[in-house]
Amino acid sequence: MAEQLTAPAAPVSIYAEASPNPESMKFVLNTQLLADGVSVDYPNLEAAANSPLAQELFNFDYVGRVFIAQNFVTITKTTEHQWAQLIPELRTFLKSYVEAGGPIFTVDPAAEQRAAQQAAATGDVSEADQQTSQKIIDLLDNYVRPAVEQDGGNITFKSYHEGIVTVNLQGSCSGCPSATVTLKSGIENLLKRMVPEVKEVVAEGVTASF
Repeated sequence: MAEQLTAPAAPVSIYAEASPNPESMKFVLNTQLLADGVSVDYPNLEAAANSPLAQELFNFDYVGRVFIAQNFVTITKTTEHQWAQLIPELRTFLKSYVEAGGPIFTVDPAAEQRAAQQAAATGDVSEADQQTSQKIIDLLDNYVRPAVEQDGGNITFKSYHEGIVTVNLQGSCSGCPSATVTLKSGIENLLKRMVPEVKEVVAEGVTASF
């Protein structure tokens, strides 16, 4: 049986922080849930098979999406309930669950995520495209991801082909009204400036059209 990854059983403090997506709330903990740079995004209960914590959160009928990163959980709601009504309940649940040492993941997602990103950068592509892909990954990791995490989400590299960069936006960024603007005015401009081969950036995980 795989060893379950649990957070340390210690006093936990949690505060809620609004995100650019009005339907998503970021719950920041004073303990580490995942390694830095690793995150998971669960759009539904079925996708959360590897996370007992996420499965428990989906038991709340208003929880529609769960995103877990290094020291925070971003929850996207599905109902018209106001966050003022939901935050106390979710904060109490998270605090009790983590303090009790409840399992966060069944299998550590870090290795799988690193392997997937490496495969995307070095798959069936030319050597030149591999080099360009690595430059893009480095820029996303060093300049873009920290800012996106501040807003309760994450960005991961998916592919590069003929000047088109495809990324995946997760957590609060998924379905966020401002995600398209951020993608085009911020991320695309940065990559075009730093990597001349880049012509356009498109994203998966965003419901708005570009």
